[in-house]
Order: sequence, then C-alpha cells, then structure tokens
Amino acid sequence: MKPLPELTAFLEGLPEPHILFDAQYRILAANAAYRRQFSPERSVVGRRCYEVSHHFAVPCDQAGESCPLAQSRLSGQRERVLHLHHTRRGEEYVNIELSPLPGADGQPAFFVEKMEPLRVAQGQPAAQGLIGRSPAFQRMLGLVARVAPAPATVLLLGESGTGKELVARAIHEASPRASKPLVPVDCSSLPETLFESELFGHERGAFTGATTAKGGLVEAASGGTLFLDEVGDIPLAMQVKLLRLLETGMYRRVGSTEPRHADIRVVSATHRDLDRMMAEGRFREDLYYRLSTFPIPLPPLRERAGDLALLAEALLERVAAPRRLRLAPAAMHLLEAQPFPGNVRELRNLLERSALLCDGELIEAAHVEEAIATGRRPGRAAAGSPAPATAGDTVRAASRETLRAIVAEHRGNRAALAAKLGISERSLYRKLKSLE
Repeated sequence: MKPLPELTAFLEGLPEPHILFDAQYRILAANAAYRRQFSPERSVVGRRCYEVSHHFAVPCDQAGESCPLAQSRLSGQRERVLHLHHTRRGEEYVNIELSPLPGADGQPAFFVEKMEPLRVAQGQPAAQGLIGRSPAFQRMLGLVARVAPAPATVLLLGESGTGKELVARAIHEASPRASKPLVPVDCSSLPETLFESELFGHERGAFTGATTAKGGLVEAASGGTLFLDEVGDIPLAMQVKLLRLLETGMYRRVGSTEPRHADIRVVSATHRDLDRMMAEGRFREDLYYRLSTFPIPLPPLRERAGDLALLAEALLERVAAPRRLRLAPAAMHLLEAQPFPGNVRELRNLLERSALLCDGELIEAAHVEEAIATGRRPGRAAAGSPAPATAGDTVRAASRETLRAIVAEHRGNRAALAAKLGISERSLYRKLKSLE
C-alpha cells in the first residue's frame, strides 16, 4: 500500500522534521526539515528510520533504546519518547512523537514521526547545559521533556551538587515562558524577617528602613518561572503565604492591602527529606502537594554510569578556559575511582584544582591526586572509636587500585609508564614496591 500523495505534500509544508514510514521501518517520505537536520547529503527514502537517526543496524528496541513504533503496536495509540539522534551538529536529544495511521483493514499501516530537538541537553561534551547519556540521566531528561511545555509545578529532588538549578533552567528554556525571566530564589539564604518582603515586595514605610516601595521576586518573574531552591528551608510561617500564592495566584506586598496577580510558573527543589519533615511538623503537607504536581528525582553521579568522562571534558572547558586541557588516561582512572559524595559540583571543584596544579596541557594522575589530597577534610573520630580514614588514606587506596589497573594494561617499559603517569621513575619504583 502506498501513502496518499496529499499526506506527503502536507508533511513537506511542516516546519518541524517529519517522516512517514511503514511497519518495516522503511522511510516512505521525509520533509525538507528532516532532510536538512538528519541527512543533508543523501536521500533517506527507502532507508530504515533507525539507520538514519541512530546509525543502528537493528531497530531501537534491539539496541537498548525505547522504540516508539514497538510501543505504538502494543498500545495502538500515539507514543512519545526521547532519543539521542545523529544530526549534522553531532548527537542531540530529540523529542519524538509517533502517530499510527490505519490502513483499509483498520490496523496501523503507516506511522508519522515528528521530531523536536531538545536544545537544553547534550549527549556529548558542550560548553553549557545538561550533559549525559547514561540510562539514569535519560530517564530524568525524559521527565523534563514531558513537563516543560505544561504549566504544572515541578519539584526537583536530589542530593546537593546534582545540578538542580541547571535542570530548572532546562525546564524553563523548553517551556512557552522561555522568552521571559527565570528568577532563582535561594530559600536557605533568606532570614525569616526578610523572606516575605524579598518574595512579595514591600510598600514605602512598611517597616524601618523601607524608604521606597520595592517589587519582590514574584514580580520580577512575571510571565516567566520562579525557581524556589531549597524549599525545605522555608520558615513555617512563610509556608502559609507561599501556599496562598500557589492556590489563588494572588499575593500582597508587605504593608499593602491591595491584592496582586502573579503570572508565574513555579519550579522548586530540595535535597531534604520532605516526607520526614512533614511527619515532624516542619513542612506543610498541603504545600508539598502544591509544589509536587510533577516530582523529578535527579540521579547522583554514582548512578550515572559512563557520564563521568563526558562531564569531565565539558567541565574542564568551563573551569580552565582559555586553556585547552586534557586528562591523561591515568588521571581519568583516578577520577573514576572517587565516590564523589558532592556529585557534579565536587567533580567540578576537583577539576578546577587539578587544572591550577597543572602547568602543561595534560592533567596527569599526580595532579588529580594532589587535588584530592588538598580538597578532602580529614574526619574526626568520636571518643573511644577507631579513627576514620583520612583524605590521604583515601587517595592512597584509590591510587593503588588505579595503579594496579594501569600496570596490568601497560605494555611498554618502566620509563614509558612513569611518563604516562606524570611521575619520576624513582617515584614509580616506590609505588610499585608498595603494591607488593
């Protein structure tokens, strides 16, 4: 069965990339936007969709990806997924919306795919934005892609250093409010006495020192997104007023009786256990449900297998510019051996210290080792308990494991191994002796 020419002509006029393909994944038509984005030099008609978009030899679901066609066959409905596609700019995250078209027998005969690039994230090192390609990262990003176009309130849940503000910015930039401001509010840094006036503004004479009227952060975010970072630190008395804002969309400046309307979308974040805080009476349950229409867990770095090398390369560009530094393989081995309880923020700080300790263009394991030793604080043992491992112990243990792996892989002489590690042969001799 051939697709209707009218359908092909309709797709050609759409601004977003669209393709039409059959149940065997063969592309039957592709509009100009798709051809420009994914295959400007070669025709795509007759080729398989997974070959063009992914450079796969088999369908997506056989290569570890979610396949919208397979999902549509099961559900009989339209399906949406987030994929990494090959484009002329490299690999990019793309939102895919697949719609089945029934044939004469009522069963799906053709499928139309619409593709919209998600500009806020990359599957390769980039100067800005979210970076990653691990399954945990892609699950999180899929939730971001789904909720960003909607007006729903979003609650970002994750450990410190997982990039909650970056994710909030990604939600804002992928939303219809992207042309308006994103206004962050650090709830943990605002004292209770100033919280209300900073958030809602105040009138002249509202309190001592209020010599002029001033708009608050809610007004500054008008038309855009208000990002409440660390909502677990909001004073209990202020939680009631924030709840009123979320329920009614109205607020008052301090010292005023005039109600004002807030045209904002609220994204909030916390690293605290809000369930425990609610049980203890330190966080309002009704406010929690208002903030968490769409909760998104952010994975810690230890759960993002394979992302560390991508992040390290991108972060080096950010912290060491205009220098163009690279990580030696041994240095990367050492990074991969670290637990990073501070997540991406800790990785960034460690790379910045390593860059400052490096005079050349290649960061060696010795630079990373020194950066770790100077950056970790030794623990304190409680009275009568054994002393915990110090930073130096941690570095030495990690170095031994890394050195064992490097020695096992090395095929050259000792001088070459010392050069690879960025240390003297004498130092290498001592390290090898310590392994015995």
